[in-house]
Amino acid sequence: MGKLVIVGTLAFDAIETPFGKTDSILGGAATFIGLAASHFNIDAAAVSVVGGDFPQEYMDLLSSKNIDLSGVEIIKEGKTFFWKGRYHNDMNTRDTLVTELNTLADFNPTVPSEYKNAEFVMLGNLHPLIQSSVLDQMSETPKLVILDTMNFWIDNTYDDLLTVIKRVDVLTINDEEARQLTGEYSLVVAARKIHDMGPEYVVIKKGEHGALLFHNKHVFYAPALPLEEIFDPTGAGDTFAGGFAGYIAKTGDISFDNIKNAIIYGSALASFCVERFGTERMIHLERSEVHDRVMQFKQLTQFNIELT
Repeated sequence: MGKLVIVGTLAFDAIETPFGKTDSILGGAATFIGLAASHFNIDAAAVSVVGGDFPQEYMDLLSSKNIDLSGVEIIKEGKTFFWKGRYHNDMNTRDTLVTELNTLADFNPTVPSEYKNAEFVMLGNLHPLIQSSVLDQMSETPKLVILDTMNFWIDNTYDDLLTVIKRVDVLTINDEEARQLTGEYSLVVAARKIHDMGPEYVVIKKGEHGALLFHNKHVFYAPALPLEEIFDPTGAGDTFAGGFAGYIAKTGDISFDNIKNAIIYGSALASFCVERFGTERMIHLERSEVHDRVMQFKQLTQFNIELT
């Protein structure tokens, strides 16, 4: 079992969906990644920044999930990153209403000394220069580096993004962003172009339509579990990444066959995340529930067939 460094935001989210709305609640990429990865009982550390307004109860919650917080900088006179968004009726599109960077605007990440030799690094959705800075601090070359990004960084920091993409092993990105990054409509061609940028594995997330894994000429598809209700998609992509990274860190196996298993675990955990607002479902999720849902994914995709 290897160490996992998680880089991302600890944040406040305010969310509006067709099912209701919340005031400021716990959110952020590092939060969702960490909660998902905690189900694998691994040695994980979060690298992030918060303001003096970030409640101690949230820190205690994350610590209770065996997430090391020594890499979380607390700027007592500052305010924590805040995001507010409204989802449309299809739950696949949303409008960002408010983004307040606050302490994140001048964030210089510091990897704790005991985690600089971590075998696995999960670079959550942040400025590419911050992601590069974390890799610069590692004392040994990690066994696997996973990077998540979004359209904002593709639009505004394209060259910096390409620089850090060259240094990672796995890129996770949604279908729209894959097309935007490469200028290709076909996801197969887009994945090939991303391979040429550096990553050995490309994971293209398609929301309610599952996820695709590309590795050289090999392709694997994991469906999304059909759900009766989706309350809040916020954090689903980060939860997927956390499940993916946590499973890899637990097993230590970076073969294509095992990464397929990681895709299933990530998909299973993400299917829980959307069932409640924010982190509510992930905080109270039991390991036995995760096992049962992974078996549901297996039953969803497994079949016997006679060729005629």
